[in-house]
Amino acid sequence: MSEPVTLEPVTAASAPLQHLVKLGRISVLVALTVLGLKYAAYLLTGSLALYSDALESIINVAAALAALIALNVAARPADDNHPFGHSKAEYFSAVLEGVLIVLAALAILWEAGPQLLAPGPLQLPPLGLALSVAASVINGVWATRLIGVGRSARSPALAADGRHLMSDVVSSVGVLIGVVLATLTGWHVLDPLLACLVALNILWSGWHLMRESVGGLMDAGADAQTQTRIRELLAQHGEGALEAHDVLTRTAGQVTFIEFHLVVPGDMTVSQAHGICDRLEEVLEAEVPGARVTIHVEPQEKAKHSGIVVL
Repeated sequence: MSEPVTLEPVTAASAPLQHLVKLGRISVLVALTVLGLKYAAYLLTGSLALYSDALESIINVAAALAALIALNVAARPADDNHPFGHSKAEYFSAVLEGVLIVLAALAILWEAGPQLLAPGPLQLPPLGLALSVAASVINGVWATRLIGVGRSARSPALAADGRHLMSDVVSSVGVLIGVVLATLTGWHVLDPLLACLVALNILWSGWHLMRESVGGLMDAGADAQTQTRIRELLAQHGEGALEAHDVLTRTAGQVTFIEFHLVVPGDMTVSQAHGICDRLEEVLEAEVPGARVTIHVEPQEKAKHSGIVVL
């Protein structure tokens, strides 16, 4: 008869999650600041491309607010209704951000279509150009920060927000270069054409975000490197056991759930088997960030001879 050995549920929000919530609040302020700068640049220049850039910033504000709400929910401790915690809330934010990005791209294409057929002249006052450059610099610095923290803390919401902002920076730089060229050369069609290119870039970014986030909601397993490392740890630190099989993983935000069956000699006591489980849990927690481990202990006759042989 198997003996499930699990970690205790988390009872309080962790300090790292509280730090992520603070970053989420700053993201909202940054998004509002950038929106103001870009919209002012559009008003000064009348550029459709800069308008599309400002429109995407409205989506950035909405996405930052969604990410902040999701991070607050994810930081809640486990409870009776959610014994595994609330970490999946971040994926809902990332999916919503992807949807908002797609809507922004469609709105830009709607505005740019008529202008492609009848482009108008542009003005490029230095102040408008400077405001757009300043907005891009702020976005670039903050996007780099969010991507770095999102990856290290394994936060889907922050990582998605950072990647979205970085795609915004890339498109903004392209827009600025194009608007300058359109003004200098008189090829005014470059302005709506660049707006369309920005929209296509936004669509690609939105699709990428939604694909990754839906994978998290569908309980996608850990990446191949993590799964290989888990198997190595089981083989190296399972002394006293015979094999481990049916190793399953799934990710939920910062948490990686690991489950497997551990086969031990039939005459081993419960206390001895529990000691092996404790050792494996400690190793997995140390090597796999956010690991939550469930081990099913089985007697020797349950061995499949096709799992991980303990060294």
